[in-house]
Amino acid sequence: MSGGVLCTDDECYMGEALKEASLALESGDVPVGAVIVSSNGTIISRAHNIKEQLGDPTAHAETLAIREACRITGDWRLKGLTLYVTKEPCVMCAGAILNSRISRLVYGSVDTKAGAVNSLYNLLNDVRLNHRVIVTSGILQRECTILLKEFFELLRRGCRAV
Repeated sequence: MSGGVLCTDDECYMGEALKEASLALESGDVPVGAVIVSSNGTIISRAHNIKEQLGDPTAHAETLAIREACRITGDWRLKGLTLYVTKEPCVMCAGAILNSRISRLVYGSVDTKAGAVNSLYNLLNDVRLNHRVIVTSGILQRECTILLKEFFELLRRGCRAV
């Protein structure tokens, strides 16, 4: 298990994703964190945004956690797994979720500017696509939103990291 934590509910797993988001904040990146959990409750992978650190626009928490889960499971199909992420996924990440066949997504904060799950688009449940994802939103929404607001307030003041 990644991190040695066993949770029993969505709030606990989202708390683990928030820990990852805090690591992104500390390094000056948009504070988004993700964990992927098996059907038996084991955290398989965890990641946070490292776009600034790597200079890589694809280094989102979701894509990094998916890559690691695929490596650990030995399969690109992540059927039966749940992805917890602190912010509503963008189009790129929603595409990765669909392509990896993740069964369930749980996210905290909505993204009215780039959200591809409920806000701007509804990619994960588009009937024209060959895979659907069960979505739960708003888990620890307040905590997830506060972390994002802190980051963008610091950025407006000219600071990159806490």
